[in-house]
Amino acid sequence: MSTETPVKERDGGAPSPASGPRPQPPGTQPPWLIVTLREVMIKAKDRSYAISTVVTLVLIVAGVVFNAFMMNRGDDFTVAVQSDSAAAAVVELADQAGQADDGNVTFTAVVAASADAAVELVRAEEADAALLRETDGSWQLTGKTEVDSGISQQIDESLNEYVLGQNAAAAGTTAEQLLSGADLEQSLLEGSEENQLLATIAGFVFSFLFYMASIIFGMAIANSVVEEKQNRVVEILATAIPIRQLLYGKVLGNTILAMVQLALYGGAALLALNLTDTADLVGSIIPASGWFLVFFLFGFLILAAIWAVLGSLASRPEDLNNNSTPVMALIFAALFVGLFASGQLLVVASYLPVVSSVAMPIRVLNSPVALWEPLLSLVIALAAAVALLHVGEKRSTDVQSCRVVGR
Repeated sequence: MSTETPVKERDGGAPSPASGPRPQPPGTQPPWLIVTLREVMIKAKDRSYAISTVVTLVLIVAGVVFNAFMMNRGDDFTVAVQSDSAAAAVVELADQAGQADDGNVTFTAVVAASADAAVELVRAEEADAALLRETDGSWQLTGKTEVDSGISQQIDESLNEYVLGQNAAAAGTTAEQLLSGADLEQSLLEGSEENQLLATIAGFVFSFLFYMASIIFGMAIANSVVEEKQNRVVEILATAIPIRQLLYGKVLGNTILAMVQLALYGGAALLALNLTDTADLVGSIIPASGWFLVFFLFGFLILAAIWAVLGSLASRPEDLNNNSTPVMALIFAALFVGLFASGQLLVVASYLPVVSSVAMPIRVLNSPVALWEPLLSLVIALAAAVALLHVGEKRSTDVQSCRVVGR
């Protein structure tokens, strides 16, 4: 008759992972909260994390300042003309149009003695272009190597206005009477043209922020799981807390860090916009920004869960490069939707987990959306995140069981 002798744990030694997590004493913090705080503290003390955050803040502020500089920078064009009152009048009309509605584009006419003299001014770069009238009554705009689009477009419009006025006067009428009834207004059945422009801008910004946060924090989660597996830290932690709590803590900790970083980026951008007096469109983007923050949170939870699952599948950090291709495809899909999607493609994308993080806020900004639609999209995203975390838990548990059996 064989007898089995129970194996006792050594004093101070770690219990076997097969024995399961120990029960928590009453009054202690939840395990997932301990892991969450641990993740936040480790990342907050990471020098590379701090440096990357500061560099990104500087780039955001620099981008806003550069954009404000380009918007406020005026263009001064010099156009050479013959001693012809008609050409000078066209340039004067272009100057008036360039400065209308607080514009900062000016046109100055430089009178030359002849057509050849006007061309020589352009060749000597003393004039940006020459506006000449041919003997047959046609007009010619001459540049040195090219004619700036700002010059050609405005001179063309001003020339049409001038000729129309001259022909109307010759016919004994006015340009306004000739154009009476020719006004054309555009309208949209859904949304507005202004909102479409805002949706384009917001889509680019939202996509970029989501892309950066997903790459930076997603890889950090996966690498953290892999490193702890290599160091057998997971096996030790599994004896004290459930694997599910461990994954929850890792995902929540990195999500908190991502949200804090996003808030810093948004605050820096808003401050720079206000200081440079370029915050005119911010008020219209704020409603969609609120939805974006909510969808960013849920979308990041899904991606964090996916990265955690990838970390549980990989045996070493090098394996992540092979396993991360599907996740990168999802992130690029979200970036693509934010930049290019429209119509039914945008509607379908607004219900797909991860991609909806960018697609639904753009829909909210671009056209009227019923309240149940973003709420339904959030429910789908949350369900996907929970399901993925269960997959990661099962995978990590299976790996530990195999190691215990193999001992």
